[in-house]
Amino acid sequence: MNDPAPTPADPRPRRPAEPDPADCCGGGCVRCVYDLYDDAIARYEMALAAWRKRHGGAEPGSG
Repeated sequence: MNDPAPTPADPRPRRPAEPDPADCCGGGCVRCVYDLYDDAIARYEMALAAWRKRHGGAEPGSG
């Protein structure tokens, strides 16, 4: 049985916070804060897809 309600043991993944524009120095860093954010978003999307699968495609609230 799939329970669509999140539980404390398996909370819905939270979207990472977008970097503030002031966090980027504009110097063309090899690993810019925006690159790190893109990586974090990719991990979040994978974790969210796995969470949804475990919860029967649940789409509760925002997260």
